[in-house]
Amino acid sequence: MKFIDPHQDRWQLAAGEDGPLPHPSPADQLLLTLEQWHAVRSHWSEQATTGKRLGLQLDNDADVEALKPDLPRLALIALAFPKWTDGRAYTQARLLRARLGFQGEIRATGEVLVDMLPLLQRTGFDAVQLRADQRLASAERALRFFAAHYQGDVKDARPVFRRQADAAPADPLQTASMATAAAETA
Repeated sequence: MKFIDPHQDRWQLAAGEDGPLPHPSPADQLLLTLEQWHAVRSHWSEQATTGKRLGLQLDNDADVEALKPDLPRLALIALAFPKWTDGRAYTQARLLRARLGFQGEIRATGEVLVDMLPLLQRTGFDAVQLRADQRLASAERALRFFAAHYQGDVKDARPVFRRQADAAPADPLQTASMATAAAETA
């Protein structure tokens, strides 16, 4: 998990004094709102954005599945947690990773607490910007709370019993008896 310091973040919002720029110019590590992206994506040619990493900042009610054709052009998707009790961004991250195959960075922003980190990691987030009152040392420790989880996650969908069975060496007696049973039924 990568921890983002907002004062050192190289990704810049396409904003001016009065808020988001309506038609920003392509630039490397530019973070756009969904509205900005919709306004410029058809005008920005592949050539104009070649070599430039683009990102989207999404509210937690945005339909990430509608972004499928745009995902290859994006290097970062920042998902917002407006309240720590609102978990819709977990679902967005899981959809981006598991269903849509997004390989770029998925970042949690907003009201991100240390207690959320294990689930953030399991649902596909690989970067977080912690709420200002959260300590980095506590966050790193939270990621080591559990050695394994019973359920599968975006990295490995198999539950723990399946992972253990697949990792265990085959029992020669069981393998032989299964082969004999298969031969008898054939």
